[in-house]
Parts: sequence; structure tokens; C-alpha cells
Amino acid sequence: MVDEFFVKKLENHPTKDVVDEHANGSLTVVWRDWDNIIKNHPKMVYVSLVNPGEIKGPHIHTKRNSYFTCIHGKVVFIIKDHSGKYTEIESNDEEPVLIFVPKNIPSAHVNISNKVSKVLTLADIAWKPSDNEMKNIFFNDYDWKKWKKN
Repeated sequence: MVDEFFVKKLENHPTKDVVDEHANGSLTVVWRDWDNIIKNHPKMVYVSLVNPGEIKGPHIHTKRNSYFTCIHGKVVFIIKDHSGKYTEIESNDEEPVLIFVPKNIPSAHVNISNKVSKVLTLADIAWKPSDNEMKNIFFNDYDWKKWKKN
């Protein structure tokens, strides 16, 4: 059983125009089955939008393991480990990272940009509307004020 989160820097490759080979964008690898980063292959993939300055969570998933990356904008993930220590991890569309949050580890994410941010999530268990495996919690001893803009 994996009970610790981890962060992996994602591969980013430039793409080129087929006519004159000028740079026309990039490709970021989030997951490949042969990388063996995600042990239980995803059963659900979704995109979550977070409005500027808003917080999603904190909550705990009791059955599923989740992998997150910010694909548009900038978010900070706040993860509370078993000892009660908080870790803050930034993910954005320019320097994307894949963040693994195992089941029973509480987490939240806050949009620190001035635009809507988009978070891509890969989960090893597919969500159903009748599921009750997510538990909302509070990080009462965490300083949320530092993310509020004046």
C-alpha cells in the first residue's frame, strides 16, 4: 500500500510545423502505460476548473488514488501528511508536475492566478454520483490567508 504523496516533473517536448519546422507549440506527457509511474492504470480522467482565488477541498478520498497536474493557469496543492505536516506544491501550465495523492491523505488546491485554472486528474477508481468515498475536512491550523489577494 502506498501512503505517501509524490511529485514528478513532466516531460515537455517542442512540436514543429510540417512545412518549415518552426516551433508551433509543445507536447507534455502526463501518462504512458510503460512509464510505470501510475501503478493502477486510470479508470477515470477528468478536468476540474478552479476560479481565481478559490479553493477546492480540503478533503480525503477513502478509496481512490489521484494524480493531478495543472494544464492551464497556476495552482498550489496543499497536502497534509500522516504526521500533520503541510506540503505546498505549485503546478502550472509552463512547468507542469504530476502530483500523486494516495487515498486517505487529505489535500486541497487553490488557484493563485488571475484566470480560471484547469486541473487534469487521473484516478484509479471511477467516480459515480452515488459514491460517498470523499470526506470534506478542515485544515484549521493552515494559513489560508497567504493566498488571498488584496
